[in-house]
Amino acid sequence: MTFYDDIYPFYPLQRTSFIFSGSLLTIILVFVVLAVSLLVILPGIRGKSRLFWMFRITISLFIGGVVVALNFTNDWAEARMTTNATYKSFSNMVVNAEVGLHVGLYGINVTLKGHPVVQFNETIDYNEMFSWHDTIDEEYEEALEKGLPNPILYIAEKFTLGSPCGLIFQYRYSGRYASATLWTAFCCWILANILFSMPVILYAGYMMMATAAFIFFSLASFSTIMNVPRCVFSIGTDSFETQYSHSFWLALATGVLCTIIGILVVMLNFLVPEKIKEAFSVGVDSYEDEDVPYGEGFLNTVFLDGVTISPQSSKVTAEHT
Repeated sequence: MTFYDDIYPFYPLQRTSFIFSGSLLTIILVFVVLAVSLLVILPGIRGKSRLFWMFRITISLFIGGVVVALNFTNDWAEARMTTNATYKSFSNMVVNAEVGLHVGLYGINVTLKGHPVVQFNETIDYNEMFSWHDTIDEEYEEALEKGLPNPILYIAEKFTLGSPCGLIFQYRYSGRYASATLWTAFCCWILANILFSMPVILYAGYMMMATAAFIFFSLASFSTIMNVPRCVFSIGTDSFETQYSHSFWLALATGVLCTIIGILVVMLNFLVPEKIKEAFSVGVDSYEDEDVPYGEGFLNTVFLDGVTISPQSSKVTAEHT
């Protein structure tokens, strides 16, 4: 038996760990409901255009959903390792656990999971979120008051203003610019969908390429964190560094997809303009800008008494009956 069974009276026992971003869940549900609502109308579309519309709706909503969701994911860059580390302050307990650092555009997510999960009669399974709307110093102080494990506090401290690593400046500003360009890409995506519903398919293709360009700008902005000397995280006898993760590669794939769609639309608009307008169910009224021959007309002279008819405008072939 140790002092208070290793539970110290100045540490609150209640804690709420970060599980899943509510904003990200909301975005996923909104786009899923929107996709289902649009796909319900497919049975009313006849012929082969039904498959094209299903493909178009799915791809378009996928791009829009990914662009918005990437602002709230926490795995643009990550690192993890399994090591033996001191569990908490004022204690000699050493636990074997997997430590993970997940970096997003608005903050970091630090995980700690024991191997096994239950050690020293305590469940070691932490998932803590630290955001940097301004700085994370206040959240770091709250973590100290909660008495979170040492590995989590050590990683969070690296992102405070007083840390010599200066990670907060690298990640906060790169994340802000990346998020701003992603929102601009989302606006371009909206304009592209509007233009696809109008007889200006060429400009819709241009806006899809603009969407891809801003996605690539966001990747370039976030990549600046790799161009400066990176801080090494050392826990126990092991260390790790962050690397690009799922969200980064998903953004890259989405940008490539938008580029391919934009280039194909522009090329097909120059090669087969009528076909692509027909595919997108838009067209120009062929009778607005050209004269349409109506052929010979037959006039009844009963209704033309007192009316002078030019012989060049019509030909009377009907007789008085």
